Amino acid sequence: MNSASFDFLRRLLETPSPSGFEQPVQRLVGEYVSDCADEIRTDLHGNLIAVRNPGAPLRLMLAGHCDQIGMLVQHIDPEGYIYPIPIGGWDPQVLVGQRMTVWSASGPVPGVIARKPIHLLTEEERKQVPKLKDLWIDIGAKNQEDAASVVRVGDPVTLELGLHRLRNNLACATAMDDKAGLWVVLEAFRRIPAEKLRCAVFAVSTVQEEIGLRGAKTSTFGIDPHVGIAVDVTHATDCPTIDKKQEGDVKLGAGPVVYRGPNMNPHVVERLIHVAAQAGLPIQLAASGRATGTDANTMQISRAGVATGLVSIPNRYMHSPVETISLDDIDQAAELLAAFAVSIGPEDDFRPSR
Repeated sequence: MNSASFDFLRRLLETPSPSGFEQPVQRLVGEYVSDCADEIRTDLHGNLIAVRNPGAPLRLMLAGHCDQIGMLVQHIDPEGYIYPIPIGGWDPQVLVGQRMTVWSASGPVPGVIARKPIHLLTEEERKQVPKLKDLWIDIGAKNQEDAASVVRVGDPVTLELGLHRLRNNLACATAMDDKAGLWVVLEAFRRIPAEKLRCAVFAVSTVQEEIGLRGAKTSTFGIDPHVGIAVDVTHATDCPTIDKKQEGDVKLGAGPVVYRGPNMNPHVVERLIHVAAQAGLPIQLAASGRATGTDANTMQISRAGVATGLVSIPNRYMHSPVETISLDDIDQAAELLAAFAVSIGPEDDFRPSR
């Protein structure tokens, strides 16, 4: 991964984008692909769509969602403490003791989420799991009026954003789900050699995946692709407490994951496996026996159907402040998708029954 690509990943992860508030990251995405896209557009839902070779008869859609889980300011109490409601799926236990940011109209407002010190907890309270409704954000306000002078109801909230490098080319951040996947889609889009491209490629930064796969539904309907590949994260199982028998054997640094199952078109899957072998790219296989909880779910059943694939990035500690991925995995995933795009053309028939 070159320095410019890594810097873009860092900027993605430092830019807020809770579901419904993706505009800042979409501006960043549009700037990044402006020098290689033939067209860039944003639909009414907020999906950003970059296109190469738009006149080709076969349409390929690559999708990574730009939204992250977050919160909304719901109530400011008389003392100036802020009570939020969730956007997406949170484990309240990971929020206690975290630095937060309220993204107000006047700029970011730092805050913290904490709880009663352990010295003051009763024996019963120590046994209780914190509930999201009981957590508050402290921005240091003197009172309700002071807090309301800088934030208002409906302002989005995220964990403190930032990327940290770990050993062996790993990196951690909040919102690796799915800015790691979005990075893969955009990097693949940039790496496709123009002289070898025989299909139209639509790279889509989809919105509102975390609240129901909504952006993939609207953007896929608008594009009407023949083939679609979603790129998201999946659970890495190379850490304590995860059952490989239930979740599969998925390791960080062993390559991107190609999923098999009813949500995935068999010809797309086999083409991904073949392309990886030809390019000498490591991949891992995983299985899902039902519609996945990714953009591939709604992409597959748009209009009269789309030949769909799912490429996933192994991720430890999903939906936490320290989501951890391998930088090698995302770089190899971008190479895989670029090679897949080059491999297909108007002669290909992805109907499963052929």
